[in-house]
Amino acid sequence: MANCPAVHGGYPSDYVAVSIAIFAVILLIVRSSFPFLIHKVPSARGSAFWIPVIQVVASFNFLLSLVMAGNFLKYKRSHWWLSCYVWAVWVEGPLGFGLLMSCRIAQAFQLYYAFVKRRLPPVRSHIFLPLSVLPWIAGAAIIHVKKPLNCRCHLQAYWVIAVMCLHALYVAVLVGFTGAIRHIEFRFDELKDLWQGILVSASLIGLWVSAYILNEIHDNISWLQVTSRFILLFTASILVLVFFSISISQPLLTQISFIKRESIEFKTMCQALGIPDSGLLLHGEQAVVIDPNEPLDKLLTHKMFRQSFMAFADSCLAGESVHFFEEVHELGKIPIDDPISRIYMARHIINKYIIAGAAMEVNISHRSRQAILSTPDLTHPDLFTDALNELIQLMKMNLAKDYWSSMYFLKLKDETSVRSNGYEMEQMSGAYSFSPRLSCVNAVDDPFHQDHFSSGSSQDVHHPYP
Repeated sequence: MANCPAVHGGYPSDYVAVSIAIFAVILLIVRSSFPFLIHKVPSARGSAFWIPVIQVVASFNFLLSLVMAGNFLKYKRSHWWLSCYVWAVWVEGPLGFGLLMSCRIAQAFQLYYAFVKRRLPPVRSHIFLPLSVLPWIAGAAIIHVKKPLNCRCHLQAYWVIAVMCLHALYVAVLVGFTGAIRHIEFRFDELKDLWQGILVSASLIGLWVSAYILNEIHDNISWLQVTSRFILLFTASILVLVFFSISISQPLLTQISFIKRESIEFKTMCQALGIPDSGLLLHGEQAVVIDPNEPLDKLLTHKMFRQSFMAFADSCLAGESVHFFEEVHELGKIPIDDPISRIYMARHIINKYIIAGAAMEVNISHRSRQAILSTPDLTHPDLFTDALNELIQLMKMNLAKDYWSSMYFLKLKDETSVRSNGYEMEQMSGAYSFSPRLSCVNAVDDPFHQDHFSSGSSQDVHHPYP
């Protein structure tokens, strides 16, 4: 130890590596929060929000543990919280790399059940994730009890083999789930991100083994130790950024450019999936006469009425039922022979309206909610029928009665009248189109003595008078 001062750290290259790691963490936080801060995208609830957040925390823990346990800084381990077992065992393992891999496995687990089994996972993410980290916690506890670390926070050879087997096991599980869904034609970047995660995790394992060998076996070569730990932290900082992905949990956010501050191309899942006639009204769309005596579910199929009724419901802070109807209506436009798009849309509706604590949770019975959450087929055409019928009955008793006497309905009647007149005028203008040839008459035949000739046509028509 006395002959190898580089072990204690504090070299200029060490501080450069630490600075790169800090910059990587800042960039990771900016990258994860960019859609919400710049484009004002509403944050999701449940695993779609927490798994990316946990990925960021695990990435920070992993890089911090490498700095504290890798002898990058010159300090004395005089306190228990500076111990090798805190940073090299607990923070780097269960709270760092292990948690990072568990997040990616949880995402792959969800995709496997949704797109291969066509049902929701039997275990919720808040239960699956702690279960995935349990082997890392058990391994860290064993190492903490046996205390095999030396003064440089390095394990002995046979312990390294056991730790590498645990790392390889998680990579193998991730490869297994990814291989099971490789035939799915995803609409976004889920499969690419999974393979990217496998490559990153495998590379980190290889780097860790290489750095261990260089630091442990060649501990008498100062420049080799300094170089190896610099490469380890630098590469880990880059790979942590590459490993992070938000598209698996929130695929719509992949449509937002991180480089250019441009508008979101697809604001709804309907538009992202290419569902026809989704979005705003077309300018030339013919208006439909609204009859209050018609059933509400039939009226809601008309886009003009649905948007007016939705605006009224939103003003009453009760618009989630109408939004739910609209998205289920859009789901019905997806053909049965396109199960991938139907699964995307069904998962989107469930996460937004059905699960407990959802952003726009609808007021339906427990029976209907459980029937949706436990469905064996996410592509079933009647998946949301019972819930939709319950909400229509609620809207009939509450919102519909107040809507007919509201300003929103009066405004809709005016817009319908204007659109109807405009549509009739367009039809008339199409039927009676005036051509320059028909409007060209001689001055003596023109009762208003107007010259209808253009400069080009005046050469072809001869006046009777010079």
